Order: sequence, then structure tokens, then C-alpha cells
Amino acid sequence: MKTKYRITYIVMALVMASFTFVSCVNDLDTVPLDEDLLTADKLNNDESYKGMLAKCYAALVVGGQKGVDADPDISSIDGGFSSYLRQLWNHQELTTDEAICAWNDGNLRDLHDMDWTPSNEFVTAMYYRITLEIAYCNNLIKLTNEQDQFKAYNTEARFLRALSYWHMLDMFGTGPFVTDAHPVGSFFFPEQATGQQLFDYIESELLAIENELADPGTNEYGRADKAAAWMLLSKLYLNAEIYVGTEKYTECITYTNKIIGAGYSLEPDYQNLFLADNYLRTNEIIFPIVCEGEHTQTWGGMTFIIHSTIGGDMPAAESGVDGGWGGNRTTKSFVNLFDDITGETDSRALFWEEGQNLEIGDIFNFRDGYALRKFKNITSDGDVGSNLSHPDTDFPMFRYADALLMYAEAVVRGGTGGDMATAVDYINEIRERAYGDNSGDITQNELDLDFILNERGRELYWECHRRTDLRRFGKLSGGSYIWPWKGAVAAGASVDAKYDLFPIPNSDINANPNLKQINY
Repeated sequence: MKTKYRITYIVMALVMASFTFVSCVNDLDTVPLDEDLLTADKLNNDESYKGMLAKCYAALVVGGQKGVDADPDISSIDGGFSSYLRQLWNHQELTTDEAICAWNDGNLRDLHDMDWTPSNEFVTAMYYRITLEIAYCNNLIKLTNEQDQFKAYNTEARFLRALSYWHMLDMFGTGPFVTDAHPVGSFFFPEQATGQQLFDYIESELLAIENELADPGTNEYGRADKAAAWMLLSKLYLNAEIYVGTEKYTECITYTNKIIGAGYSLEPDYQNLFLADNYLRTNEIIFPIVCEGEHTQTWGGMTFIIHSTIGGDMPAAESGVDGGWGGNRTTKSFVNLFDDITGETDSRALFWEEGQNLEIGDIFNFRDGYALRKFKNITSDGDVGSNLSHPDTDFPMFRYADALLMYAEAVVRGGTGGDMATAVDYINEIRERAYGDNSGDITQNELDLDFILNERGRELYWECHRRTDLRRFGKLSGGSYIWPWKGAVAAGASVDAKYDLFPIPNSDINANPNLKQINY
């Protein structure tokens, strides 16, 4: 198997043991458990600074300071459970029609029931993962602000910080605000940022760095470039009306046009985007979270996403792993998304039906609900990944098809700088890959918001978009869209609008007098 050319997470071991951030409150539970503060006088070469950058990237997937999530970064929950990508997936998928979990660990079920509280340990872990990633990035940014030779590392860390602040804005709507301008290693109570303040900061940071990042496709694999920043700006603008009450669909079109004009294309085979050699698909994957079985070992990340979706009669070997965990599958409402246009076969419908029931009578029975085999630890040539427990498959956080879908949605919503004919062409380009021909093409009259939401589900499911999408379309909370077990009812039920966002954990509210709970 071809070796990935990427920023290596092995390098991070050289410096990660030196990281620490004194908690800005009595106990944020986000403090790496080491004692020596990493300061500029302890760094003297490119390898050291690159190791710090590697930690900023690796913190998106691994859960601890040592191999396989040992010495967990967050002391209040198991390192494998707490990893950033695992929690992001849980919060973006289990709260929707796309996923439901058979496990009864703690209060995990609350996510699909949509009845969580500020003391939910998984919501708390997501919150602390975000704030910890921001802390890692702040430290590197602060150390490299005046060092031109490390400008690239500084800029990429600013992108990663903006990404985490976007997750805070998108999922929590508010939160503590700390940047590299604040002292590292000093006790203070961070101020609480409003949604508008977070939006403005994320936008200003991305606009400030977009021209300083590497050109699209020229950076090391797994590192951010201009296109990654354009994708994040596009998502910020597409959701602006929900975030801050101001439409920015024209701005969304501006930035999706930049991506579309940057030379990307759709990967001809949809399944190839989710296999162990998907690092070869840089024609479409714009920003991945890198996973490599021998070097990025975690019980979160893609290890979790692949293993947790195998159970029942599914042969684990066909997914390139050593067993299934019998956890996540999907609901009838999501399955039905593939029945609304034509009777032709959509290659994106990667369901496992054998031994599975379409109806979910028992949440805790893996056989209730169709399983999905979107992600595999097998290459496009049929070879198994390097490690049967920990996949080589990377997580495609941003990809080109999403840019086409965002362009089309922004046009339908009234943004300027695009046109409906082009939007239809982009949608049909995606659908022709899915159907293998033009049998699934739509006309301009069929391109409306309901179609776009459904098409986003068909194209992007299990890629951490669905909760954000349903909220933007007004179908996450309330009763306008019901799916099985929404609201803790088998047939589904309306839920309170406060569940459009997650609460700040009680532990942080109690520790920081500057923080106030919203809606809870």
C-alpha cells in the first residue's frame, strides 16, 4: 500500500509530553496531564514546531497523550470515548435521522432522544474537546507570531482554531473566548462570546489568513490550504441566517465559486472516497482528518466509525477490520430518502439489509434498523489496511461535492453571483456519479430546498453534516420533520427548540462566573 505523504503524527511524540495549559477556571478537565509548560525557549528547530502543529492536527482524532488514548486529555471520560472526531460524529449524527446507537453507555441515548441536560457527559466531552483544541492552537500561534520562518505553522493553527470556534458556534451558539492574546499559563475567567462575536471572529480570522495558506492541493497531505479556508467560510456564510440572523448567501456563492474554480473534480467512484486509500482522492477530498492504522491508534476516530457500524450478520472481514461493535445503524426515515426520485439504483445507498429490520422496535437491538457500510478499511484494489483494529481510512471533513451542493442551495435561497442553470448542472453532476448515467438527472423545476436537503443527506451522510443541515432547514427540533425515536418516542415526536443547540456544561457554568446558560 502506498505510504501517505502527510504531516506525520509520530513527530508529535517529541513535544506533546511538554504541553500543558493551566486551567482558566478551577477545573475545566481539559488540561493535558503534564507539568512543564512548553515555551519558546524550549523550542529551537523546525522539527519541534512542526511537532506542535502535528499535535494540533492529531488532537482532532486521538484521545490521549500516549498510544491508543492512554493518559487521556480529558480526565472525566475515557480517552477513546472523548476523541474529537468521535464526539463530533455522535453530536452531528446521533441527534438526527441518519444514526441511532444500540449502546446504553451512560447518557449516550440522550443524543438521539434529544433530551440531554447540561450534565450529560458526552455533551461535556464535546465542549471540552473544542476548548482544548483551541488551547493547543493558541499556544502554537502565540509562540510563532513573530517568527517568519514558522509562518505556515502559525497560519494553519489559526485555521484549526477557527474550525473549532465554528464547531462551538454551530453546536453551542456561545462559549468562552480565548485567543493567543490572552496569557498562557495564567489563571483568569474567560469572557463569554455571543454568537455574533464568534461569527465575526471566525470570519475575520479566515479572511486574514486565506491568502497566506498554501494554494489548493500544494500542501502536505492532511494539512490545511486555501481551499479548506474557503470551505469553512462557505459553511459559515451558508448558516449565517441561523447563527446571527443575517443572510450571507451571496458570500457563500463567492467562496464556493473559488473552490469550484480551483481545479477540483468529483471522484468517479463514490465508494473510493471512504476506503483505506482515500488519501489518493485529493481531486475531491479538500480537508481530511488523517488516520493511519500503525501510527494513529485510537478507539475514537475512524476506528469507532467503522467498528461501531458492524454487527448482526455483517462480515467484519469485508470491511477490513477484526470485528464489529454492534452499535450504529440508520433509521427508516433516512432509508426513505433514496426512494423519492426514480426507481434506478443509487450507488450511494450502501445499506446492509441482511438480518436487519427496517423498523426499530428496540433501540438496543443492533438488528433493528438497516446497517451501513459507507466506510471500510479496504483499499480500492481490495487490499486490507495496515492494521485490522485501527483503520487507514481518513475522514473527509470537507470535499468538493459539498461545495457544489452549497453553491446550489445558496442560489436557491436567493444569493447573487450564481444562477439556477449552473446549480442544476452541479446537482446533476453529483447524481450522474451516483446513478452511473443521466437517469437520475433533475430539471430546474425540481431543484427546491426540500430536494437539496434530501440530496445532501444522500451524498454526505455520516460525514458530520446532518444536524447542521436539519437545523438550517428548520427540521431539527419541532415537529415539521419526524424520524423514529426522535423525542424518545418510537414513532418520533416534536422536541423543544432549545435542542437546536447544546448547553454549556454545568461544570463550566459553576466554575466561571462570566458564563451564563442559554435556554437550559
